This record gives sequence, structure tokens and C-alpha cells, in this order.
Amino acid sequence: MKILLLEDDHSYRVSIKDFLELLEYEVDDFEDGKSAMDAILDNNYDLLLLDVRTPKMSGYEVVNLTRKEGIEVPIILVTSLTDIEDLSKGYELGCNDYIRKPFALKELKYRITQAINNFSFKTSKKVVNLACGFEFCIDKNELKFKDEAIKLTKIELEIILFLIKRQGSFASTNEIISELWSDEFITEADFRMHIKRIRDKTDKNLIINSRGLGYKIEKY
Repeated sequence: MKILLLEDDHSYRVSIKDFLELLEYEVDDFEDGKSAMDAILDNNYDLLLLDVRTPKMSGYEVVNLTRKEGIEVPIILVTSLTDIEDLSKGYELGCNDYIRKPFALKELKYRITQAINNFSFKTSKKVVNLACGFEFCIDKNELKFKDEAIKLTKIELEIILFLIKRQGSFASTNEIISELWSDEFITEADFRMHIKRIRDKTDKNLIINSRGLGYKIEKY
């Protein structure tokens, strides 16, 4: 797989590139946004890893132009910014995820794997058939039963979508919480409450749980 890396800090760029190449990714690295954008237009990448603040063209501008060109590729923004408005700007422009500096390289590996898997999932399927007669529409981000949409909150939909991506495999409570609410404090009791509400609105057998293993949605 081929990754484009945009990072103006030399030490960061070298360490990230070396790490990704150890993971057997092919990496094209750039220190300014304009050079990166030119490469994006001339090549096919499996993922873009973009620092937000770069010379000649910012990471935000690269995201914006990439999406305007109709290029569908997972994008992760690298930022030291903590203001939620700055982070939401990236999502509004079309990024798929972000990672904050300083970060552990293991976290970067996880973010990249998740971004690629999530993107592949969304582009490969339109409707996923679930147990108990339910189906999940990827395009509409909607759970249906007998062609009727089930009214679910954003959090409830996120939980269901996470379990669909892991369809047939158990995910622990801590794993789900850390993935969906990495920047928020959510207790296990809060999570169990969301699971109960999903079951109340759907079917108690849609989401299966097993002590010591976690939760899953069965393959259909």
C-alpha cells in the first residue's frame, strides 16, 4: 500500500517514514503542501497523512482540494491543535480521522489501519444484512427493519457501525469505548446504558454479549 506523508518537521517526517516503511508501506514524503498536492493529482495513494500547518499550502487546503477533485482516499490529519473548532474544520472539509502530536508510533499504526479498513468497508458495501431481520444502510448511516428506519441517536449508530465492522467477532467494552470516545470520559455504566437503549429499540438478540469477551453482531 502507498501512503503520502506531508510533514514539514524533518525529524518527525523521517521517523514516521522509517516506521511506516518497517510496516512495509510505500511512502512518498513531502515538506510543503503544494508539492504534496501535485503528487496527489499525479498518483494513486491508499492513504494521505497530512500535517495541518505546512508551508505553501496547509493540510486543510490539501484536504479541501483533494475532495474538490473528487479523489476518494482516507485522510488522517496530524495536528498539535487542541481547539475543537480547528478539529471540526478538518472533518467538514473531508478528513476521516486525526492524530495529535506528540503521539506514539503504535497509535499511528492503529489509526492508519482503522482508516483504511473503515474506508474500504464504506466503499465496498451499500447495505449490510444483520441478525433478526435488520439491515444497515451504509450510505444513509441508517438501521432498518422491514424497510422502516429505526430512530437511533448518533452514539447508538456509532456503536452499531463499530460492531458491524467487526461483524462476527467480539469487541470488549474497553476497546469500544477507547475507539469511539478516545477524547471523552465514558464509564462502562454509560456504555451499558447505550446498549440497553439499542436493544429496547431493536431486538435483544441483535447485539450479543458474553462475559469476559464483550459484544458482537452476528454475521447473517
